[in-house]
Amino acid sequence: MLVEVLTRVAIVVGILLPVSLALFIGRERLERTIVELRPRLRICAPYLAVLGLVLILNRVMRQTAPNMGFHATELIRDIEGDFILIFQEISTPELTAYFSAIYVYGYAFLLIFPGVAYFAMSDTKTFRRLMAAYSLNYAIGVVLYILVIAYGPRNHTIFASELGVMLYEHSPQYQRLTREVNRSVNVFPSLHTSLSATVGIFAYYTRDSYPKWFVVATVIAVSVIISTMYLMIHWAVDVVAGLALAVVCVALANKIVGRWSYDDVRGRLTDLRRRLDR
Repeated sequence: MLVEVLTRVAIVVGILLPVSLALFIGRERLERTIVELRPRLRICAPYLAVLGLVLILNRVMRQTAPNMGFHATELIRDIEGDFILIFQEISTPELTAYFSAIYVYGYAFLLIFPGVAYFAMSDTKTFRRLMAAYSLNYAIGVVLYILVIAYGPRNHTIFASELGVMLYEHSPQYQRLTREVNRSVNVFPSLHTSLSATVGIFAYYTRDSYPKWFVVATVIAVSVIISTMYLMIHWAVDVVAGLALAVVCVALANKIVGRWSYDDVRGRLTDLRRRLDR
């Protein structure tokens, strides 16, 4: 079942990407990207390598880290009360189908396409900042997951017994996917929220270059954020924390990336070797 779900995600994203390339990027940018592919990869490779390493460590830590942090489920429940039930009151089969699809397929597309779009820009700084922001989201997020132990509404005894979990009731095959990539205590902050908001912020930054993408990215990002609460996967407190995490990660990425270029670092290392050889 897991392979089936992943295959569906790959097919949906595989269909959306070519359409988005034509709508948002255009032939001229794509042709220039192909011509300049090697130098762009050389500049961006360190950031891709760091992101890959962080993703591996994130997965390992999520699955193996002991529950040694502060147990915050009841504290979160006391802070926001029954706010999450607002989404249950407006639920319909159509909304549930929409938010279920957005949570899985829309989220995957939202994270992948910006990387392609920003890599196609003549200046790769935006792409590198996006990769750095992704890495920071995952790195800080997994640390917070270790420090803060909290169950989402879907695992809270009161809500789970009364309402169930709409994502799994509508599409039970997604339960295997979410269990594979996450643990039930990994809810604070909401990484779906932080990463979606991160993409939304970058879409705002690049609205002059990709005006149509800015509109689409905003709609998908807001839908993903709402879906986390509508589907009872995250508390509103998790979402607020995710939004704050996105702002912090984007700010850090903007400060880090661009301060040193690949050529600058290589030049400094060469000078250092020459001095040591003397």
